[in-house]
Amino acid sequence: MNSVKKSLTEGPVLGHLVRLSIPASMGMIFNTLYNLSDFWFAGKLSDDALSGVSIAGSVFFLLLAIGIGVQTGASAVIAPAVGKGDDQSVADWVDHVFGLSLVLSVIVLILGWSVAEPLVLFLGAEPDIAPLAMEYVSITLLGAFTFVLSFAAAGALMAMGDTKSNRNALTVGFFINLVLNPLLTFSVGLGVSGLALATVLIKGASAVYLYIVLCRAIGRYSRPRFDISRWITLLQQVLPASFNMLTIIMGGFISVSLVGRFGSEHVAGYAVGLRLEQVLLLPALGLNAAVMAIAGQNLGAGNFQRVQETYKTALKVGLAMATVSIPIMVFLSPAMMDFFTDDDAIRQTGAAYLKIDAIAFYAYVVLFLSTATLQAMKQPLFPMVLGIARQVVVPASINYWLIVYKGFPMISIFYTIISVVVVAAMVSHWYTLKRLRTLSL
Repeated sequence: MNSVKKSLTEGPVLGHLVRLSIPASMGMIFNTLYNLSDFWFAGKLSDDALSGVSIAGSVFFLLLAIGIGVQTGASAVIAPAVGKGDDQSVADWVDHVFGLSLVLSVIVLILGWSVAEPLVLFLGAEPDIAPLAMEYVSITLLGAFTFVLSFAAAGALMAMGDTKSNRNALTVGFFINLVLNPLLTFSVGLGVSGLALATVLIKGASAVYLYIVLCRAIGRYSRPRFDISRWITLLQQVLPASFNMLTIIMGGFISVSLVGRFGSEHVAGYAVGLRLEQVLLLPALGLNAAVMAIAGQNLGAGNFQRVQETYKTALKVGLAMATVSIPIMVFLSPAMMDFFTDDDAIRQTGAAYLKIDAIAFYAYVVLFLSTATLQAMKQPLFPMVLGIARQVVVPASINYWLIVYKGFPMISIFYTIISVVVVAAMVSHWYTLKRLRTLSL
């Protein structure tokens, strides 16, 4: 592990950003393509199946919120230990991350089954679509532990400077999914259940692979540990990150429910548009993972100037990414939507969302990078509070007033979203620079 420890605290920051972000981005791209392939196969079943899986995907984000929180928390506590060169502390933190993951996965399973059906109905699922959404959600929740364990292992490996292993798991999982989906969905005749079962099986295999790689990295088998003091420290990072992700989900629920007032086909179009947007944002999310690892290790090593350099350099790289992605969203969105459906309403809604949201693309990048930097600095509360305002309070109140009381068209929802994102990005950037300046004092 010594070569890994030195790799992020020495040498050009730009080189480390590129080296870490490319594998992370590739893994995220294949993970999103994985989700899009589920949509594609669902669309081959029927438009109702596509709508059902789209709504189920929104509910499934609850599990992802916990997983991403665990991944972020693992990276935040492990990276400084790696930067200090403390092998024993790294291994101990890995053990406690796994112990916490086990407990959180049980909580997610219980809560998921409790709230899934009300959420599906809240999101506007019609009588013929709700059973399909529940069919998908019920099965995927059975794999809660494997999902959370995968995120935990990925976060620990990223803290050590290894973004390739998670990329390998996600890439191989995508190609296996291309085989299992048609096999279970059409050949075996399981329908939507086949899509969900394939996901559970693949994520289980990914969790085992990442666990083995991580154990080799720390030099021994990891075992769950349950030290309350360590858990409190870890939860101080996990819970704000999870809640930040949860606010994104809650904001998505509210937006989907308002879009659902215009029909389930518009929900499907919005959901597919979101996934396509996520594909284009994935390089920025890969950059986000790289920033957390580099900033975290350098904070542990006391290299505060490199933490500042990491954030500012990442902003420039993110701007270059935006110059490529924005024209794609503006000019190619109709063609991208054509790949998933022939339904005019679904196509037009998804294309409209992508064109409008292109305005806020770089603002998303700034939000990602500022959040990653603050989380690496173990200051996750500001992103959480900003997330509540950005994702839930402001857009929900404005959109509810516009749609329900004033009868504005559906497209006004999208304009509200991008306006709030741009303002939030400016606030987040200002706050991050302010906190970075305190490092040198």
